[in-house]
Amino acid sequence: MRPISSSIKYAALSLAMVCLSVLSSCGARGNTGASDSAAAQAEAAKADTLNLLFAGDAMQHGPQLKAALRAGGGKDYNYDDCFTLIAPEVKAADYAVANLEVPLGGGPEYRGYPCFSAPDSYAIALREAGFDMMLTANNHCMDSGAKAAKRTCSALDRLGLDHIGTYADSTESARRIPFIKDIKGVKVGFLNYTYGTNGIPVTGGVDVALIDRDRIAREMKKTREAGAELLVVTLHWGVEYNQIENRTQRELAQFIVDNGADLIIGAHPHVVQPMKVVHNARENKDVLIVYSLGNFLSNMNDTNCRGGALVRTRMVRGQDGKMRFDHADYDTFFTAKPEGANKNFRVVPAWMPEYIPAGQKSAYKRFEQSAQKIFDENNVNVSRRHK
Repeated sequence: MRPISSSIKYAALSLAMVCLSVLSSCGARGNTGASDSAAAQAEAAKADTLNLLFAGDAMQHGPQLKAALRAGGGKDYNYDDCFTLIAPEVKAADYAVANLEVPLGGGPEYRGYPCFSAPDSYAIALREAGFDMMLTANNHCMDSGAKAAKRTCSALDRLGLDHIGTYADSTESARRIPFIKDIKGVKVGFLNYTYGTNGIPVTGGVDVALIDRDRIAREMKKTREAGAELLVVTLHWGVEYNQIENRTQRELAQFIVDNGADLIIGAHPHVVQPMKVVHNARENKDVLIVYSLGNFLSNMNDTNCRGGALVRTRMVRGQDGKMRFDHADYDTFFTAKPEGANKNFRVVPAWMPEYIPAGQKSAYKRFEQSAQKIFDENNVNVSRRHK
């Protein structure tokens, strides 16, 4: 057999290298294709429509605590009946948010106004009603001191509830901000701030997110840069019991609109204030401003404080692929106090007036008339769903 020449050996070696190169490149293209396919699937999984719901101040006054203890047979604080009527509406949303205006102090004693402390079972009831997030930056967050403020955060973690606004320390706030929630494949950023803490010093290293324009702008920018497609800014602001927003609220809202927010949701006055859709010309998008949702559940007695509103927002993906605010509507509800067979406080939707106790129907009508007047005269492109 004749020996193979060196030139033939070289040619064979070259051919082998070419084949290996082709196979390798084919494999690489295959991996890239798989990666591209996964990315395309992830993009396709993003929702084209997202529904977010917001409610106002979840309070716990002394009579509420007593009623819950009675409902629990004197051993536990039971809130099972408080939210049963409103729960289906809350659960219908893709994500629901409420303002938890009480620290979860851990007991064994709990307190109402003026320095609140509530049991964990209250937050559990809110969770079971369908709420996903608790806002904790409010004027009562330091009512029971630094220990309770920190415990509130850890308790909400244990209960599986998202929360923003107060943090155990600066390290924790640095870790949690920006808070971006993946909801049906859509990255939604949430921020929460309060005007103050009723003059109670913020001690123990606790970080309370106070309203400060520099901080708000910085954290909004950070949240966008971290990938948020939508940005929700929630504020504890305004003047208690005033049904019309003030100049400070309007100016701060405009500042936040100019910095790119999609929704601005307010709390604190304990009464409802107007809801307005405004236009951000620079970004060519509409923005919803809700100045105050009033009380969600409380023992307050003034007519305008006996209830509040929830607002539903619809976010839609445009042809350019961007999510934007598209529509909002509201409904009102009333806090029914224990009466007759009703042993506990109860949130009664305005479209279910048959559940209002007989002795509270006149108070309900006065609240409804007052709230409706505010909305009819001042809302901009936000209407009631249940007429």
